[in-house]
Amino acid sequence: MKNEKGKENKLPDFTNVERDRVPEEYTWRMEDIYANLEAWEKDKVRLFEMMDKDKINELAKDWTRSPQKMFQLMNHISEIEKKEEEVYGYPRFFSDTDMGNSTWQAMKGEVYTAIVNFQSTLAFMNPDILKLGKKKIEEYMKADPRLQVYKMDFDSILRKKKHILPTDRERLMAQTGLFSGAPGKAAGMLNDVDIPSPQVTLTDGKKIKLNQANYIRFRDAKIRRDRVKVMRTFWKHHARFRNTHAALLDGAVKNHYFKAMARRYESCLEAALYPDNISTKVYYTLIETVKENLAPLHRYLKLKARLLDLKKLSYDDIYASSVPAVEKEFTIEEAIDIVLQALQPLGQEYTNILEKGFNSRWMDIYPNKAKRSGAYSSGSLYDVHPFVLMNYNGTFNYVSTLAHEFGHALHSWFSNKTQPFPTAHYPIFLAEIASTFNETLLVHHMLKTETDDLLKLYILDQYLDEFRATLFRQTLFAEFELDFHQEVEKGQTLTPDWLDHRYLELTRLFYGHKKGVVTVHKHIRNEWSNVPHFYRNFYVYQYSTGIVAATTLAEMVVRGGQTQKQRYMNFLKSGGSQYPLDTLKETGVDLTTPHPIRVAVQRFDEVVSEMETILERLEKREKKEKEK
Repeated sequence: MKNEKGKENKLPDFTNVERDRVPEEYTWRMEDIYANLEAWEKDKVRLFEMMDKDKINELAKDWTRSPQKMFQLMNHISEIEKKEEEVYGYPRFFSDTDMGNSTWQAMKGEVYTAIVNFQSTLAFMNPDILKLGKKKIEEYMKADPRLQVYKMDFDSILRKKKHILPTDRERLMAQTGLFSGAPGKAAGMLNDVDIPSPQVTLTDGKKIKLNQANYIRFRDAKIRRDRVKVMRTFWKHHARFRNTHAALLDGAVKNHYFKAMARRYESCLEAALYPDNISTKVYYTLIETVKENLAPLHRYLKLKARLLDLKKLSYDDIYASSVPAVEKEFTIEEAIDIVLQALQPLGQEYTNILEKGFNSRWMDIYPNKAKRSGAYSSGSLYDVHPFVLMNYNGTFNYVSTLAHEFGHALHSWFSNKTQPFPTAHYPIFLAEIASTFNETLLVHHMLKTETDDLLKLYILDQYLDEFRATLFRQTLFAEFELDFHQEVEKGQTLTPDWLDHRYLELTRLFYGHKKGVVTVHKHIRNEWSNVPHFYRNFYVYQYSTGIVAATTLAEMVVRGGQTQKQRYMNFLKSGGSQYPLDTLKETGVDLTTPHPIRVAVQRFDEVVSEMETILERLEKREKKEKEK
């Protein structure tokens, strides 16, 4: 892309730039939440007044005596929860873009503490609802239709009857929220801020500080010596903090175990899945089915070695583009245009909101000093709009990440605009479907519009690598997470030696180390310590189930007509109005069986075949050129 003077634009680099020096147009617009700190402070005071114990206790008096009194309390709580999203989100977003700024951390901490304390005052609600009973609740909803929006809440509480504690114990359990997130926060600070960045000198003489952003940027270096040096330097340095990381993870998992046992669940896994009405069989079926179908993954990895002209792949090569000849840097403007075109099949209703998000600074674009690593979409601000955090680096992978995160964002947007607040938030189990769906449509678009076989090969490689990372790698993570939870359930402590050993064992199994597919060296054994989702209590498996569902849905939309598109749009608008498996079944996807997993793996295998066909065509063409 060229500027007005005809020179090539360069991707801005703010990696080591202080946050206040990043140009405004590349940052998200916090004024959409509050005009300034004064406005935030006023709303914080208002929120705290709404949370006041005396106010809550007044509304709680005989609150189940009539449907009107019940609605009055529940509506007040909904208004509080809606407001706390904004009051907490404002300092959170500032903190995520400047993690070394203690002011934002303090503001965020103050609100978080107030939220936890408020939740503890509501400990009486679940026991009271159970005491009221299903029959009476149904009578109340019929007498006052305004209570209908809380139907899912009521049903969820009634389902969890044996796991709900007496009021005094519920209040005590709520207070654990003051410290239960501390291990994850500490691990994030350790990885993103406090661990000193080791320095490497690349082949061209450039010296690189390996912070999180630069590690991600250079681990796929075109020159093998560089990527090997980056990977080994980063992980050997990271291993110096293995004892601290193990202690933090052990603390987090023991917190999960304490809560599971206190609520009389049989395991940490059951405690995590039961609230969304998901059987543990779904989890075990995922792991078993994926492990039975590793052959397509190994086939792809062998093809990757062939494309990289290597006798055998090393784990240090995993992130390298298999088609380095067409590595290309996309400006953010180009990426936005590509994503807009790719998502046209969803129709004007979808793309209008997407364009609005791009043009209205919903997104914080580039990495800067002390900014949180990775990317996310926070869709929890019901009355505002989603906010998307990126660390855009110009690779096609980040074009795909852009599509991914705005998949989350528009899922939240449509749910928020369609559903009343109590059912607007979709369950985590559904969270990764819309994002992965967008990535799939992006690949369909690129393959349809590109005529260059080499570029197609590059795109397919990127797609399969993302597929590998989302289905196979996250299932590896899921088994590892299950294993370390079960270790704690046996009464053991998570030590760095145990964690390193088990992680290396699983990584070698999935990547075919003993079969000669990929050599997984010992320095990779500490990779678990850089996975923040392990602190989120059985979150990672939902990336795998998400790509399974998204792959099926994307094929339906691309190959189908208006009916299929409308089913998908209805999915985006459904929020949390049903249990997640029921929501998916309405789209035609049933994750209670191994069938969709096998379909996803088959699709992966088909794309490997497509890559092989293109490669053979390119090799024949190259041979003819040499013969001339």
